[in-house]
Amino acid sequence: MVVMKNIEVEVRSFISKEQYKKLLDFFKKNSDMITENDNQETFYFDQDLRIQRNNFFSKIWMKKGKLHDNHREEIEIKFDRKEFDNLEKLFLNLGYKIKVKWFRKRSEFKWGGITVCLDFTKGHGYIIELEKMCSKASKQKEFYFLKQKLESLGIDITPKKDFDKKSQFYMKNWKSLL
Repeated sequence: MVVMKNIEVEVRSFISKEQYKKLLDFFKKNSDMITENDNQETFYFDQDLRIQRNNFFSKIWMKKGKLHDNHREEIEIKFDRKEFDNLEKLFLNLGYKIKVKWFRKRSEFKWGGITVCLDFTKGHGYIIELEKMCSKASKQKEFYFLKQKLESLGIDITPKKDFDKKSQFYMKNWKSLL
C-alpha cells in the first residue's frame, strides 16, 4: 500500500532582520541549499487558491483548511514560468477576484529531511518556516518534531493568533504597504 504524503506540516515564526542574517549563515554552513534569493510573486484568490511565479516556474496551488493551521492538505500543479499571466487571466475570467498579492524573497534549504524557508516578504517582514510533507497519520508526530527543531535554533513558534492578526492587517493594507 502506498502512503500518500499530501499533508504539509509546518511551524513558523516571525524573526528579526538580525536573526534572519544569522540563520541564513547557519543554514548555508549546515544544510543543503535548494534555492537562494528566489523572488516569488503570489496572488491569493478565493478559497485559498493561489498562483505563483518564482525564478524557476509558475504554479497553481491550493491548501485545504484554515490559513496558518499547523497541517493542511496541499494540491499543487506546476507550469512553465512564462504561463503566470495566462494563469492569472484564466482565474479572473472564471470570476475569481485577487484578494491579496505577496512579494517575497525566499532562500530554501534541506536540513535533515526538513525543508527550511527563510523569507523576507515586502510589507510583512522576516519569517522562518520549517516544513515537511507527510501522511495524515503522522501529522501530529511531525508537528512536534518540527517544533523541537525550531526551538533548537533558539526560536519559539509565533502563535497562530499573532500570525493571523499580522496577515489580516497586511491583507487589508497590502496595496499601500507595497
